[in-house]
Amino acid sequence: MKIRATQAIMECLLEQEVDTVFGYPGGTILNLYDELYNYRDKITHVLTAHEQGASHAADGYARSTGKVGVCFATSGPGATNLTTGIATAYMDSSPVVFITCNVTEPLLGRDSFQEVDITGIAMPITKATYLVRDAQSIPSIMRQAFAVAATGRPGPVLIDFLKNVTAPTEMIDYEFIPWYENRTWGSVRELSESHGLKAPEPDHEDIDKLVEMIAQSERPLLICGGGVVRGRAHKEFRTFAEKLDSPVAITLMGGGGFPGGHPLTTGMIGMHGSRASNVAVDQCDLLIAVGCRFSDRVALNPNTFARQAKIVHIDIDRAEIDKNVLTDHHIVGNARRVLELLNERVGQYSHPEWKEQILSLRREREEVGEDDSALSPKQVLETIRRMVPKDTIVATDVGQNQMWTIQYFHFDYPGQLLTSGGFGTMGFGLGAAIGAKMAHPDKVVIHTTGDGCFRMNCHELSTVEHYHLPIITVVFNNGTLGMVRQWQNLIYDQRYSETTLDRGPDFVKLAEAYGLKGRRVTNVKEMEAAMAEALSCGCGYVIDCMLDIDEMVRPMVPGGGNITDFLLS
Repeated sequence: MKIRATQAIMECLLEQEVDTVFGYPGGTILNLYDELYNYRDKITHVLTAHEQGASHAADGYARSTGKVGVCFATSGPGATNLTTGIATAYMDSSPVVFITCNVTEPLLGRDSFQEVDITGIAMPITKATYLVRDAQSIPSIMRQAFAVAATGRPGPVLIDFLKNVTAPTEMIDYEFIPWYENRTWGSVRELSESHGLKAPEPDHEDIDKLVEMIAQSERPLLICGGGVVRGRAHKEFRTFAEKLDSPVAITLMGGGGFPGGHPLTTGMIGMHGSRASNVAVDQCDLLIAVGCRFSDRVALNPNTFARQAKIVHIDIDRAEIDKNVLTDHHIVGNARRVLELLNERVGQYSHPEWKEQILSLRREREEVGEDDSALSPKQVLETIRRMVPKDTIVATDVGQNQMWTIQYFHFDYPGQLLTSGGFGTMGFGLGAAIGAKMAHPDKVVIHTTGDGCFRMNCHELSTVEHYHLPIITVVFNNGTLGMVRQWQNLIYDQRYSETTLDRGPDFVKLAEAYGLKGRRVTNVKEMEAAMAEALSCGCGYVIDCMLDIDEMVRPMVPGGGNITDFLLS
């Protein structure tokens, strides 16, 4: 049947079961927003304070649900304001479809008002980009975009419509095709494998070889990476870990892929990894990394990383194999499928001496007490963890607040932790929390941030207030760019160049200015009272936690060092 081109765009969103879109309108995308008005009972649009906030919200929606997030923005600065969010999603393999509109065909390439080559700009930070010049191609491109974003190794896709393509007079042929039929649709099958559409079936001989290696190992170690979370392979991974009776180290992006409080968990690995995790890597004889990129924050020195071990890498993306760390064996495939095959073949093992050697290191840290007269990051996080439901979603910003959150808050399921790992985006947290709360209105959503990060996204408190989202923002306020100061303290002879944040705003008054509530806290009792009020008040809440300026993230290993060369214990 014949329908308007803009109507076809909306119908294609409904094909993909899209119920929520985040965005910010402008001149070139007005035709699309005008059509959205007709679909307001089917598609909820969340108007953020800034396009970057919209991009992070769509990303948070995607990470917390496993579905594809959707974000709208106009041309020029509207589109370029998305780029940080696009890169954030790309580095962490988060499926988001970004939809922008550009100037009309006659104005293209003439440096017209608010014209920008956003498909060219976004090409290195997306799985695919599309510039739509022909309205008839809309259904095909929309379906391809969602398939590319969601299939194989997930990631962001950008579609840029010329404004004339979305003109009210543009009519096209359209037939509704549900998403589950789209996935086997002809043109999707023909897409290049460079888009990462196909997850290859694991080689069964590779599976059998790993089974043999496991049988020969006395000191195995598992690394739970972001691929376990993205692939929703957490149940299979847990079964595998328990069969191996192996300690499990968790990467920053692997939070929620394996229960944080499980007896086999050694904690985070890498630069700010636990002593248990880092020592285990250094002393294991078999290292099996599932869905882990071996980034420079995990394998700080590739030449000495897991130097006593045979290294096995399981990943959906062949390009990641041997990219950062040379492996002794690898399996290319979807984490869930690989683990299913392994679990069918692997018997039950027991490694009591090895476990005791490693897990005792974690127990030593847990037994360290703290003074209640002041406020420490550990006390803040343990208070939150004690008072909130176990399924609470936590979105972090980047820096010390991020590391403390992951160290002290246990994450038990995929999508419970939302954090910018690969790109390290300050300002990610509040947008991501908004996306998660829109997707999970019945769950408690906590946003942890630092006073530096919060300045970059605090304007989204207006979004929190307008949509009545009871998101709790916890500010680790140490009056400085804490992680940078920590490096300056330890490596740069305490030359604190431009990291002291001796300036406003007053975050409690800022919350009140946006129509929300807030409280400043300086000890555990005040923190408990603030959390109780925040959980019961029914609106957005800001807790301003006053910390010492020289609070540090411990442990710490310097970049490029051996994983057990701790600057801080």
